[in-house]
Amino acid sequence: MSETIRTGGCLCGAVRYEVRGEPYKGGLCHCADCRKITGSSFLHYADWRPHQFSSTGEVRTYAGRSFCPQCGSHTFNLGDDQVEIHLGTLDDAPNDIKPLIEGWAKRRERWLPTLPGIPMFPGDP
Repeated sequence: MSETIRTGGCLCGAVRYEVRGEPYKGGLCHCADCRKITGSSFLHYADWRPHQFSSTGEVRTYAGRSFCPQCGSHTFNLGDDQVEIHLGTLDDAPNDIKPLIEGWAKRRERWLPTLPGIPMFPGDP
């Protein structure tokens, strides 16, 4: 059985990344920071371990969130024990990575349909 490899990057292509294997968690976040960073109602993300991740190109970081200094695309957040990928930056769409949780549901838009079987947390899960 072969390992899944997913690639992604920023809008201008200066930053590229690869993740290997499956994420260990993922979901939707409706917090104020994620809404501002995405310019949308929520962030769809998934987390991989650092050994599953590699990237090329220059990134800048603000408050732990990495972005391309050329086009401004937010692609991933690097942590000591996880790499959070903004799933909208993956090359394959749809990518079939389903959310497992919803965080900051108290900020969730009321017009969004409920996702059956997905637990919602009022703040951080």
